[in-house]
Amino acid sequence: MNAMNQAPSLPRTDLYINGEWVKASSGKTIPVFNPATENQIAELAAASVEDVNRAVEAAHACFESTAWRRMRPLDRGRLLEKLALVVEEHADELARLETYDNGKPYATSRYVDLAFTIDALRYFGGWASKTAGEYITLSPFFDDGGVYRAYTERKPVGVVGGITPWNFPLGQAIQKIAPAIAFGCTVVLKPSEETSLTTLRLAELIHEVGFPKGAVNIVTGYGHDAGAALVDHPLVRKIAFTGSTATGQRILAASAKTMKRVTLELGGKSPTIILADADLSRAIPGAANAIFGNSGQVCTAGSRLLIEKPVYEEVVAGVAEIARGLRLGPGHQEGTQLGPIVSSRQLERISGLVQSGRSEGARVVAGGNRADRDGWFFEPTVLADVRPDMQVIREEIFGPVVCAIPFSARSEIKAIANDTPYGLGASIWTRNLDHAHLLAEEIDAGTVWFNTHNILDLAVPFGGTKMSGLGREFGTEAINAFTEPKAVVMRLAGDY
Repeated sequence: MNAMNQAPSLPRTDLYINGEWVKASSGKTIPVFNPATENQIAELAAASVEDVNRAVEAAHACFESTAWRRMRPLDRGRLLEKLALVVEEHADELARLETYDNGKPYATSRYVDLAFTIDALRYFGGWASKTAGEYITLSPFFDDGGVYRAYTERKPVGVVGGITPWNFPLGQAIQKIAPAIAFGCTVVLKPSEETSLTTLRLAELIHEVGFPKGAVNIVTGYGHDAGAALVDHPLVRKIAFTGSTATGQRILAASAKTMKRVTLELGGKSPTIILADADLSRAIPGAANAIFGNSGQVCTAGSRLLIEKPVYEEVVAGVAEIARGLRLGPGHQEGTQLGPIVSSRQLERISGLVQSGRSEGARVVAGGNRADRDGWFFEPTVLADVRPDMQVIREEIFGPVVCAIPFSARSEIKAIANDTPYGLGASIWTRNLDHAHLLAEEIDAGTVWFNTHNILDLAVPFGGTKMSGLGREFGTEAINAFTEPKAVVMRLAGDY
């Protein structure tokens, strides 16, 4: 049998707290399913409030310890580099496990998820020794004969509660863990209960590398139990969350009780804007890749396709042709281009939204149905002639479904592109860079791409506007997200 067709070895599925593997105090478990087969593959420990409290206390004890506070920033960076080397060594194994658990094609797991994970560890490892404050000359509003100076330094916020989604499990875990450790925080991470296996394997590698006990803790569990307990805990000083807008709103409200710092990377309904002068040989496959990559389960997916009328039918037909030609299948199967939807619940949501589009008058040009095969698969779908009031254009679908909208004049683009509660990403396809730059200024989104879509780089701040979230991750903004400035003000006598 081909090794890719064999089930990968599973990690321990207990809780990782204070450097040890422990059972959930309640003894309850969570079933884990392979979305390509609908078969159960594992059981996770379901953390209770008591378990989360133990993890937070361990993280807090580590953060307050003399050893952690006196650890050189360079040595925190070395920990992340060591972990990068070990993850790199186990990249094939981790990619197979991600595919088995999440369903995505192996090539995506190996060359997107693992590449990002390794890069993120190295990127933030390099930042550990490079934070800096300011030295400030003061101008007091009174003169008492003294000379005043001040300096600032960046201090770690403390215990970070990380809550991650199911679409990029390993990369999202590192997106929370790496900057927290680099800047001197400690972490309690709760991965999605639907895709926790690679995060648990990561915990085994963290243990192998020799992170101090309590620096990183992994608690699996449901959001309404473990996630809520993490948000409510008074010793958690910051929540770093990626997921749905509805959950982000609940986290923000709950965090107000203890004035937690938050970064929230939430939903999106990103426009892909194709002007008539675009290079359609690039724009059409670019628009298809913007929505069908990872089966549309991407926060910045280009789910709204805005097309200038002279090329509208050509672009719709071209994207639909690509959709019909994509090969669906299990992620481990050679040649698979689209894997399954992560869960039956998500599949039902996608089906319901597409059906609502049909009933409201959208034209189905490609797909539109659950795929006729075992597993939670949905056909790549193109809906044309979608109106702004339709549910399918208002709500985030988080699946392989794109809605095409024509526009006549370029003066219409701003209104159509911004007619959404979200503001995460957007792309503009044109040969005219003057138009691209002017349009980019008008679009309300955290990231705007020219003639490409979904290109992320750790050096570029990432996050959204409006209902797409608060704060930014990546780049220099990560320093602000995981540290706080502390000012020290001095009076020098002035009589030397």
